[in-house]
Amino acid sequence: MSGDHHHPHGDHAHDHDPHAPVSEVHGVSAESALLERALRELLIEKNVFTADDLRRQIELTESRTPELGAKVVARAWADPQYKAQLLADAKPAIENLLGIDLNLTPELTVVENTAARHHVICCTLCSCYPRAVLGIPPAWYKSPEYRARVVREPRQVLAEFGTVLPDDVEIRVVDSTADMRYMVLPLRPRYTEHLSEQELVALITRDSMIGVSVLTDSQR
Repeated sequence: MSGDHHHPHGDHAHDHDPHAPVSEVHGVSAESALLERALRELLIEKNVFTADDLRRQIELTESRTPELGAKVVARAWADPQYKAQLLADAKPAIENLLGIDLNLTPELTVVENTAARHHVICCTLCSCYPRAVLGIPPAWYKSPEYRARVVREPRQVLAEFGTVLPDDVEIRVVDSTADMRYMVLPLRPRYTEHLSEQELVALITRDSMIGVSVLTDSQR
Protein backbone atom coordinates (compact mmCIF):
# COMPACT_ATOMS: atom_id res chain seq x y z
CA MET A 1 0.00 0.00 0.00
CA SER A 2 1.46 3.33 -1.02
CA GLY A 3 1.62 6.45 1.11
CA ASP A 4 0.60 7.54 4.61
CA HIS A 5 -2.57 9.48 5.31
CA HIS A 6 -2.65 12.98 6.73
CA HIS A 7 -6.40 13.31 7.17
CA PRO A 8 -7.52 15.33 10.20
CA HIS A 9 -10.00 12.75 11.46
CA GLY A 10 -9.90 9.28 12.92
CA ASP A 11 -9.88 5.98 11.08
CA HIS A 12 -13.52 5.09 10.55
CA ALA A 13 -12.87 2.68 7.70
CA HIS A 14 -12.84 -0.34 9.96
CA ASP A 15 -15.86 0.34 12.21
CA HIS A 16 -18.05 -2.21 10.41
CA ASP A 17 -18.21 -5.75 9.19
CA PRO A 18 -14.88 -6.30 7.37
CA HIS A 19 -16.44 -9.01 5.21
CA ALA A 20 -19.48 -7.06 4.03
CA PRO A 21 -19.81 -7.06 0.23
CA VAL A 22 -18.96 -3.93 -1.69
CA SER A 23 -22.18 -2.19 -2.68
CA GLU A 24 -23.02 0.42 -5.30
CA VAL A 25 -25.38 2.00 -2.76
CA HIS A 26 -23.75 4.37 -0.29
CA GLY A 27 -26.05 7.25 0.49
CA VAL A 28 -25.56 10.40 2.56
CA SER A 29 -27.31 10.35 5.92
CA ALA A 30 -30.04 12.88 6.64
CA GLU A 31 -27.97 14.24 9.52
CA SER A 32 -24.94 14.81 7.26
CA ALA A 33 -27.08 16.49 4.60
CA LEU A 34 -28.60 18.82 7.20
CA LEU A 35 -25.15 19.68 8.59
CA GLU A 36 -23.82 20.40 5.10
CA ARG A 37 -26.70 22.72 4.31
CA ALA A 38 -26.35 24.61 7.59
CA LEU A 39 -22.60 25.03 7.12
CA ARG A 40 -23.02 26.14 3.51
CA GLU A 41 -25.62 28.74 4.43
CA LEU A 42 -23.46 30.02 7.31
CA LEU A 43 -20.39 30.43 5.09
CA ILE A 44 -22.43 32.34 2.51
CA GLU A 45 -23.92 34.52 5.23
CA LYS A 46 -20.40 35.29 6.58
CA ASN A 47 -19.22 36.17 3.03
CA VAL A 48 -16.60 33.43 2.99
CA PHE A 49 -17.90 32.75 -0.51
CA THR A 50 -21.02 33.71 -2.43
CA ALA A 51 -23.80 31.59 -3.82
CA ASP A 52 -22.46 32.36 -7.29
CA ASP A 53 -18.99 31.15 -6.26
CA LEU A 54 -20.54 27.91 -5.07
CA ARG A 55 -22.58 27.52 -8.26
CA ARG A 56 -19.52 28.03 -10.45
CA GLN A 57 -17.54 25.49 -8.45
CA ILE A 58 -20.35 22.94 -8.72
CA GLU A 59 -20.53 23.52 -12.47
CA LEU A 60 -16.75 23.06 -12.76
CA THR A 61 -16.88 19.86 -10.72
CA GLU A 62 -19.74 18.46 -12.77
CA SER A 63 -17.90 19.28 -16.00
CA ARG A 64 -15.09 16.90 -15.04
CA THR A 65 -15.95 13.41 -16.25
CA PRO A 66 -14.09 10.12 -16.80
CA GLU A 67 -13.78 11.03 -20.49
CA LEU A 68 -10.96 13.39 -19.52
CA GLY A 69 -9.01 10.52 -18.01
CA ALA A 70 -9.85 8.33 -21.00
CA LYS A 71 -8.31 10.92 -23.34
CA VAL A 72 -5.14 10.83 -21.27
CA VAL A 73 -5.02 7.04 -21.38
CA ALA A 74 -5.65 6.89 -25.12
CA ARG A 75 -2.86 9.36 -25.83
CA ALA A 76 -0.47 7.38 -23.62
CA TRP A 77 -1.31 4.19 -25.49
CA ALA A 78 -0.79 5.88 -28.85
CA ASP A 79 2.30 7.95 -28.04
CA PRO A 80 5.21 6.32 -26.14
CA GLN A 81 6.87 9.69 -25.54
CA TYR A 82 3.72 11.10 -23.97
CA LYS A 83 3.34 7.95 -21.89
CA ALA A 84 6.85 8.41 -20.49
CA GLN A 85 6.06 12.03 -19.60
CA LEU A 86 2.77 11.02 -17.98
CA LEU A 87 4.32 8.37 -15.78
CA ALA A 88 7.21 10.65 -14.81
CA ASP A 89 5.22 13.81 -14.03
CA ALA A 90 1.50 13.45 -14.53
CA LYS A 91 0.11 16.91 -13.79
CA PRO A 92 1.97 18.92 -16.48
CA ALA A 93 1.46 16.12 -19.00
CA ILE A 94 -2.30 16.17 -18.35
CA GLU A 95 -2.51 19.96 -18.30
CA ASN A 96 -0.76 20.24 -21.65
CA LEU A 97 -2.96 17.60 -23.26
CA LEU A 98 -6.34 18.65 -21.91
CA GLY A 99 -5.77 22.37 -21.52
CA ILE A 100 -6.95 22.40 -17.89
CA ASP A 101 -5.36 24.04 -14.86
CA LEU A 102 -4.36 21.59 -12.13
CA ASN A 103 -2.32 24.09 -10.16
CA LEU A 104 -4.66 24.08 -7.16
CA THR A 105 -5.28 20.33 -7.13
CA PRO A 106 -3.30 17.79 -5.07
CA GLU A 107 -0.39 15.96 -6.63
CA LEU A 108 -1.35 13.23 -9.09
CA THR A 109 0.52 10.04 -9.93
CA VAL A 110 -0.38 7.70 -12.78
CA VAL A 111 0.45 4.04 -12.19
CA GLU A 112 0.68 1.60 -15.08
CA ASN A 113 -1.00 -1.78 -15.22
CA THR A 114 0.92 -4.47 -17.07
CA ALA A 115 0.51 -8.16 -17.78
CA ALA A 116 2.46 -8.87 -14.59
CA ARG A 117 1.26 -6.13 -12.23
CA HIS A 118 -2.20 -4.72 -11.54
CA HIS A 119 -2.87 -1.56 -9.52
CA VAL A 120 -6.11 -0.73 -7.76
CA ILE A 121 -6.84 2.61 -6.09
CA CYS A 122 -8.53 3.31 -2.79
CA CYS A 123 -8.56 5.83 0.03
CA THR A 124 -8.69 4.00 3.32
CA LEU A 125 -9.66 6.95 5.50
CA CYS A 126 -11.75 9.21 3.28
CA SER A 127 -12.68 9.32 -0.37
CA CYS A 128 -9.66 11.08 -1.90
CA TYR A 129 -10.03 10.63 -5.63
CA PRO A 130 -8.62 12.15 -8.86
CA ARG A 131 -11.72 14.28 -9.45
CA ALA A 132 -9.87 16.61 -11.82
CA VAL A 133 -9.63 13.85 -14.42
CA LEU A 134 -12.27 11.29 -13.39
CA GLY A 135 -15.04 13.49 -12.02
CA ILE A 136 -17.16 12.56 -9.02
CA PRO A 137 -16.23 9.22 -7.39
CA PRO A 138 -18.71 6.35 -7.52
CA ALA A 139 -20.64 5.60 -4.36
CA TRP A 140 -18.89 2.27 -3.77
CA TYR A 141 -15.47 3.98 -3.77
CA LYS A 142 -16.53 5.96 -0.70
CA SER A 143 -18.14 3.02 1.08
CA PRO A 144 -16.55 1.67 4.27
CA GLU A 145 -16.72 -1.86 2.84
CA TYR A 146 -14.57 -1.04 -0.17
CA ARG A 147 -12.11 1.15 1.73
CA ALA A 148 -11.48 -1.48 4.39
CA ARG A 149 -11.57 -4.66 2.34
CA VAL A 150 -9.62 -3.80 -0.78
CA VAL A 151 -6.37 -3.47 1.18
CA ARG A 152 -6.98 -6.74 3.03
CA GLU A 153 -8.37 -8.99 0.33
CA PRO A 154 -7.94 -7.26 -3.03
CA ARG A 155 -8.42 -10.39 -5.13
CA GLN A 156 -11.78 -11.14 -3.54
CA VAL A 157 -12.94 -7.53 -3.91
CA LEU A 158 -11.85 -7.44 -7.55
CA ALA A 159 -13.69 -10.70 -8.15
CA GLU A 160 -16.88 -9.04 -6.87
CA PHE A 161 -16.42 -6.50 -9.66
CA GLY A 162 -16.03 -9.38 -12.13
CA THR A 163 -12.24 -9.00 -12.35
CA VAL A 164 -10.48 -12.31 -11.85
CA LEU A 165 -6.73 -12.06 -12.34
CA PRO A 166 -4.28 -14.96 -12.74
CA ASP A 167 -2.50 -15.98 -9.56
CA ASP A 168 0.85 -14.88 -10.97
CA VAL A 169 -0.31 -11.28 -11.46
CA GLU A 170 0.88 -9.07 -8.61
CA ILE A 171 -1.81 -6.79 -7.18
CA ARG A 172 -0.72 -3.48 -5.71
CA VAL A 173 -3.20 -1.38 -3.76
CA VAL A 174 -2.31 2.32 -3.89
CA ASP A 175 -3.76 4.43 -1.12
CA SER A 176 -4.66 8.01 -1.97
CA THR A 177 -4.02 10.71 0.63
CA ALA A 178 -4.94 14.33 1.20
CA ASP A 179 -1.80 15.30 -0.71
CA MET A 180 -1.66 12.64 -3.44
CA ARG A 181 -4.16 11.24 -5.89
CA TYR A 182 -3.67 8.22 -8.17
CA MET A 183 -5.03 7.20 -11.53
CA VAL A 184 -4.47 3.87 -13.27
CA LEU A 185 -3.14 3.59 -16.82
CA PRO A 186 -4.96 0.39 -17.82
CA LEU A 187 -3.38 -2.37 -19.84
CA ARG A 188 -4.22 -1.74 -23.49
CA PRO A 189 -6.52 -4.41 -24.92
CA ARG A 190 -5.14 -6.59 -27.66
CA TYR A 191 -6.15 -6.09 -31.29
CA THR A 192 -6.64 -2.32 -30.92
CA GLU A 193 -3.61 -1.22 -32.93
CA HIS A 194 -5.81 -0.12 -35.84
CA LEU A 195 -8.05 2.13 -33.73
CA SER A 196 -7.78 5.92 -33.63
CA GLU A 197 -7.32 7.77 -30.35
CA GLN A 198 -11.00 8.74 -30.32
CA GLU A 199 -11.99 5.13 -30.87
CA LEU A 200 -9.68 4.12 -28.03
CA VAL A 201 -11.31 6.70 -25.74
CA ALA A 202 -14.66 4.97 -26.27
CA LEU A 203 -13.20 1.70 -24.93
CA ILE A 204 -11.83 3.12 -21.69
CA THR A 205 -14.04 2.93 -18.60
CA ARG A 206 -13.97 4.79 -15.33
CA ASP A 207 -13.53 1.56 -13.37
CA SER A 208 -10.49 0.57 -15.42
CA MET A 209 -8.84 3.86 -14.41
CA ILE A 210 -9.53 3.05 -10.76
CA GLY A 211 -8.27 -0.48 -11.27
CA VAL A 212 -11.32 -2.51 -10.26
CA SER A 213 -11.87 -3.70 -13.82
CA VAL A 214 -9.80 -4.60 -16.84
CA LEU A 215 -10.55 -3.82 -20.47
CA THR A 216 -11.54 -6.72 -22.65
CA ASP A 217 -9.67 -7.48 -25.83
CA SER A 218 -11.24 -6.18 -29.02
CA GLN A 219 -12.20 -8.54 -31.79
CA ARG A 220 -9.57 -9.15 -34.43
